[in-house]
Amino acid sequence: MSAGGGRLARVVAIALASVVATAAAGRAADATGDTADSAELAKKLQNPIADLISVPFQSNFEWGAGPQSDGFNYTLNFQPVIPIPLTEDWNVISRTIIPVIHQDDLVPGTSQGGMGDIVQSFFFSPRKPGPAGLIWGVGPVLLLPTSTEDFLGAQKFGMGPTGVVLRQHSGWTYGLLFNHLVSIGGTRSTSDVNATFLQPFLSYTTKTYTTFGVNTESTYDWENSKWTVPLNPFVSQLVKLGGQPVSFLLGPKWYAEGPTAAPDWGLRFAVTLLFPR
Repeated sequence: MSAGGGRLARVVAIALASVVATAAAGRAADATGDTADSAELAKKLQNPIADLISVPFQSNFEWGAGPQSDGFNYTLNFQPVIPIPLTEDWNVISRTIIPVIHQDDLVPGTSQGGMGDIVQSFFFSPRKPGPAGLIWGVGPVLLLPTSTEDFLGAQKFGMGPTGVVLRQHSGWTYGLLFNHLVSIGGTRSTSDVNATFLQPFLSYTTKTYTTFGVNTESTYDWENSKWTVPLNPFVSQLVKLGGQPVSFLLGPKWYAEGPTAAPDWGLRFAVTLLFPR
């Protein structure tokens, strides 16, 4: 096995071990009787700032990246979402994205593997929907330079605002999540960060807890005046394994717009463990 293949195998092994460990913790929590109705869980799963602890393990496989369009990238995003009650009326929702990356030929003739930069968001959100059923939250977002190798991160500290607004009714969920990050420190050898992230999303959940949806995770790089626009249709299914609520998601990725080195297409597979209050 090549060195790059060995690193990828280790990344996948770590991901599987993490899933098994977290699932075991979930079964222990379930034994206490902390359960919720599956329909309500399926609805909350589509809300980025729901009053629900969720632990997604999101695998992204991407091909056609790099200056010669022959690169491969695998990113495992560990994305815990933890609501923290502030008062009877308000929550703060912690959303963390911890990427573990393996890539080949994004820089021609080289491979990298390790942790990328962590993105940490906090949303201050009312615990109940507002007028017309609107659900919203706003707060700060932080970029932490935790990448373990060159080319896996920006090597910059960054911060800015983030927010989300959505509505849910009759099985439908639609809304927008956004943030803007500006670098405020870090190494001088890499470009500054000045980027806007926009994630409009739309989904429909059936009575059998199957969800069909689509989103984009678009980024505008103000430093280079470039859009990166991947389109992500998906289908997900909520099930219970030994009493543990788990969602499985699968979908293709297609890059409608991007800089020269952006991937052409990809595949996303995610496993999300849910821990109802």
